[in-house]
Amino acid sequence: MIRINLLGQIRPKAAKQAVPMETTVQMLFLTVAVAIAVVILGLTYVQEKRQLDDTNKRIAALRAEKASLQAIKQDVDRFENEKSMLQQRINVIETLQKNRSGAQDLLQMVANTVVRVDTLWLTAFSRTGSNLNIEGEAGSIDAVANFITEMKRSGYFDKVEINAAKENDLVPSVTTYFFTMTAGVTSQPTPGASAQPAAAATPAQPAAKGRS
Repeated sequence: MIRINLLGQIRPKAAKQAVPMETTVQMLFLTVAVAIAVVILGLTYVQEKRQLDDTNKRIAALRAEKASLQAIKQDVDRFENEKSMLQQRINVIETLQKNRSGAQDLLQMVANTVVRVDTLWLTAFSRTGSNLNIEGEAGSIDAVANFITEMKRSGYFDKVEINAAKENDLVPSVTTYFFTMTAGVTSQPTPGASAQPAAAATPAQPAAKGRS
């Protein structure tokens, strides 16, 4: 539909309504608040991101240090095992040397004791721990008693005890006595110790001839 203005007057335009000042201020405050919030969030993000990166770097460094320490620990454990094995070998060698030296000293001391007694010789000799088992032949009971006295006098033996002494008839024309005895080896020999009286060491007289 076409409208025609018959009055010839310009139709007045509608007047614009003014925006209240209070609303404008509120909008401005809101905009500023949003901007401040965005800035704060941005700064917080940057700071947290930096801390996160630093933490990640520290974690990586600690992991690398842990791996290095584990490698060092493995080396230390290997060295400790090698040290333990070497120490065991050294202990074995020292024990063998000590036993060899001790055995030589023991044999030498027994030999020195035997040569100081006339008409006596040993036929068997063994050691169990610190105890000696001795078998021998003697030309008389007195020789056996003298041997016991010499062993005690040496200071190398203690608890010298005669187990048996009997006349030996293997050679009818010669009178000999077979004897067995035990003795303890002292841990710290004291050469020159006072000898016990020979009478105290005299074994019981044999009751019968021959070996039992």
